[in-house]
Amino acid sequence: MSDTITRANQPLTDDNGEVRELTSADMAAFRPLGDVLPALAQIIQKRGKQKSPTKERITIRLSSEVVQYFRESGEGWQTRLDEALMNYIADHRKAA
Repeated sequence: MSDTITRANQPLTDDNGEVRELTSADMAAFRPLGDVLPALAQIIQKRGKQKSPTKERITIRLSSEVVQYFRESGEGWQTRLDEALMNYIADHRKAA
């Protein structure tokens, strides 16, 4: 037997509760949550209603320079753009 097959048959934790490194054979042996715990899978898959919408979906045209600048900052760029606009509003409300 290969090492990966042997390791997949071993417990995932040792006597101290430490989790060993998972192999591709371990991952292949995992079963979907719905097969193992169907009741839990139904609860998790159902997403509740949003309590109060905090943002509104719109279509907006921005210059490519602005979009490129925020996209280059990585994941979460739309949130940072929103924060920049919120700061703009706060600064201009004070001045008015």
